[in-house]
Amino acid sequence: MAFLAGNDVMLMSEDPEKGIAKFVEAFTNGTITEERLAHSVKKILMAKYKVGLNNYSPIGIYDLEKDLNRLKDDLLYEELMENAITVVKNTNELLPFRDLETKKIAYVSLGDDDGSVFLDELKKYTKVHEIKADKLDEIISKLQNYNTVVVGFHKSNANPWKSFEFSQKELAWLYEIARTNTVVLDVFARPYALNDLLTVENIEGIVMSYQNSKIAQEKSAQLLFGALEAKGKLPVSTGPFFPVGTGEIYNSLLSLSYGLPERVGMDSKLLSRIDSVAHRAIDGKMTPGIQLIVARKGKVIYNKNFGYHTYEKKDEVKFEDLYDVASLTKILATLPVLMELEEQGSISLDDKLGDLIPEYKNSNKRNVTLKKMLSHYAQLKPWIPFYYATLDSVTKRPDPKYYRKERTAGFTVEVTNTLFMRDDYKDSIQKVIRDSDLLSSLRYRYSDLPYYILKDYLEDFYDKPLSEITEDRFYKSLGANYTTYNPRTKFSLKNIVPTEIDDYYRFKEVHGYVHDMGAAMQDGIGGHAGIFSNANDVAKIMQMYLQKGFYGGKRYLKSETIDKFNYCYYCGNNNRRGVGFDKPQLGEEGPTCGCLSMTSFGHSGFTGTYAWADPEEEIVYVFLANRTYPEAGKNLLLRENIRTDIQRLIYEAIID
Repeated sequence: MAFLAGNDVMLMSEDPEKGIAKFVEAFTNGTITEERLAHSVKKILMAKYKVGLNNYSPIGIYDLEKDLNRLKDDLLYEELMENAITVVKNTNELLPFRDLETKKIAYVSLGDDDGSVFLDELKKYTKVHEIKADKLDEIISKLQNYNTVVVGFHKSNANPWKSFEFSQKELAWLYEIARTNTVVLDVFARPYALNDLLTVENIEGIVMSYQNSKIAQEKSAQLLFGALEAKGKLPVSTGPFFPVGTGEIYNSLLSLSYGLPERVGMDSKLLSRIDSVAHRAIDGKMTPGIQLIVARKGKVIYNKNFGYHTYEKKDEVKFEDLYDVASLTKILATLPVLMELEEQGSISLDDKLGDLIPEYKNSNKRNVTLKKMLSHYAQLKPWIPFYYATLDSVTKRPDPKYYRKERTAGFTVEVTNTLFMRDDYKDSIQKVIRDSDLLSSLRYRYSDLPYYILKDYLEDFYDKPLSEITEDRFYKSLGANYTTYNPRTKFSLKNIVPTEIDDYYRFKEVHGYVHDMGAAMQDGIGGHAGIFSNANDVAKIMQMYLQKGFYGGKRYLKSETIDKFNYCYYCGNNNRRGVGFDKPQLGEEGPTCGCLSMTSFGHSGFTGTYAWADPEEEIVYVFLANRTYPEAGKNLLLRENIRTDIQRLIYEAIID
């Protein structure tokens, strides 16, 4: 039948001998004419002639695997999938998923093939739980805790004879799940699978992803969250509901997508040189492990983990592991809240501490402005070791005057699970800052103190902890579900990377608690330190900054606000800093490779962390580490220029 319809070659026949016999029979009884047969034979011979098979010579098998798996083929397939995946139905514009702070998403897998790649990709955008059960009523019961259900129908496309149909049990489960929930059905099979659907009334969203390959699963998840625009059309009609050409269209929400470097003008081979630098850092015991992300033009093109949580090599670093990001907290937590207040007119960069905070009216810091404080140009001391005053003068261990080993009345500030500080000492910290001397001269001097002061100001303004402010105003809607203060209250310790074996204050391994002593004395919630995150979440926030305050379909900050804070007001005074953001060096040495634009910005952290964004090349680079484990000691990452060497390699990989 295929030959009579116009096919020239019998492809992937299950029984070639039987097929040949059928051809002979058809030719003998006149069903196939000699003229028709000659037509196809000549076409086949011409095709062979065009590729030189008339002068056949054996092909060497050296590097055959590489020749059969060419980069340009991968690039083409990735692009094809992005253009093909089709939103078949989209009731009430359910897709792409927005307002992530309101979404509780569950994933249910149907079909006989693996959907783990799809689930892992969904989790890059927000919290998604897989729901499993042997019985339908158990599934329905578990789904009551969610308001959106993604049903993935995964069928193997290993060969053309694999079944693509729904079973009767799967249809029954799908109909019942859809009857009681808001559902998006994502079909990783041939479009004819939709012929099995007797009704689509209760299914709010249907996506046709065509294949169950790794790329198809990744791209489909990205499309659901608006990282990719929807533009596919059905190539065939499927049942009574969806004629050929069906396809809902929507634009990208400007969330991070994930793909190959060449798609955004980067060279994969050159970019892979990063691996050797990361391994050098780990082999040289500069840090036990690393999470590393590079994105360009809104697409993550390098996303790797190296090493282990500790040098004992028990737990490999994984995507979902959380690092103590130390001073990245300044630009990930305190700064965006301040930026929001500034653009609302609640504060001004020229406001003085004495006007903002009544307790500072008579302080020597009363005339210090927000702009100067956040630019580290306010004569403030770099650091005050608040914890040291709470140690016994003889034993140099936590003084019982200030601490208890268990939580008791008046001692509820949890430094560790066996060390609770006196509640009123947090006020003492603020008094010490107010009463501290100013430096003798006005010059650039990096200081944590502004963030102690402003953390208290923000909590008074909103009447809630900074941890709640940041989650409610930024992290939840960004889908930054791995970004948090006090992670041990939300995550397993298996997913939290330890920072140090402390022998000077807490006298135990610091694991799940903030490394910074000053933040620890504030119940783990500091304006200068305390945030834990993974590289993917940090990249989201940096991308939001890079996109001038816009991400995932939501505007968080105005473009002019980003520009106002990402500006070096005191460069003429040999101070490279922006307002809150670090900036590239003015001379030979500084925080970057010296190979990126002066409009770029970022920050680094004591534990070995680093995040940087460059508007001109549209690059985001995030490096997370725990170089302080097992002891802080010398900062070999900094001494050996590991983070900036990687940054240089990123820029050398730009080809367009």
